[in-house]
Amino acid sequence: MAESGLYMVYRGLMLPKVAHTEESLNFLQNFRVEDDDVFAVTYPKSGTTWMQEILPPLLNGGDLTSVETIPNWDRVPWLEETRASVVLDKLPSPRAIVSHMPYNFMPSSFFKSKAKVIYVARNPKDVLVSSFHFHQMASFLDDPGTFEEFVDKFLSGKLLFGKWTDHVKSWRNPELGDRILYITYEEMLQDLREVLGRILRFLGRELSAEALDRVANRSTFKNMKTNKMSNYSLVPENIMDNKKSPFLRKGIAGDWKNHFSPELDAKFTAVVREEMKGSNIRFPWDED
Repeated sequence: MAESGLYMVYRGLMLPKVAHTEESLNFLQNFRVEDDDVFAVTYPKSGTTWMQEILPPLLNGGDLTSVETIPNWDRVPWLEETRASVVLDKLPSPRAIVSHMPYNFMPSSFFKSKAKVIYVARNPKDVLVSSFHFHQMASFLDDPGTFEEFVDKFLSGKLLFGKWTDHVKSWRNPELGDRILYITYEEMLQDLREVLGRILRFLGRELSAEALDRVANRSTFKNMKTNKMSNYSLVPENIMDNKKSPFLRKGIAGDWKNHFSPELDAKFTAVVREEMKGSNIRFPWDED
């Protein structure tokens, strides 16, 4: 396991040392996945915090207590991070767990289980913009350099969790069958209640219309932004400086248009298109 400054390199993936250790990655490898576990998997900056807000009330009948009293990293922990070994055994069943890991990095017990996965994808141009701002405010990540330099890093996968295209393709694995639901960040922005209904059906659960409204309202970006348990304001400023850029920044689709020049847009689109060739994966933003 190689190390470089702020990151460790695990099976070729760059991971921030602030939340990943040899122990946490051993825990990941040996973790025993239960059949009723629910994973929300994302490439970083694609709606992870949102899923941490949504899943507990959908799984517990609409009760919002945990969302209002437990920080999201303990409420729905990352499987690969150091908090997992502390909190996962204490979580009530069914457990909601998040991960940024590519498909083939999951523990062996995952592949033998019936655990379900919700994969959230987001327009990679918006992912990049969000990640650029995140690198500016998080002291545990490298300085992103100029926006143009960061685009090159992103496209070549020289940043945390590797290439976006590799990540997305890894989770389109036919072996998963009906164990996986694909949703997009943009669909959640457009009609959160409809997406919540889709997730409930996928998980084989029901909520009354009133409870569903309550969860949808609690999980709007505006409400998450003011929820101390979700907006990372509990994290010390020397680790994440919300004054430089708030962790929950805008929560919109299309902000990339304020950052990309036409030339940069053409270059980015060409590289992503080439890498997705032959994958048969289509996204709503592919025509943008």
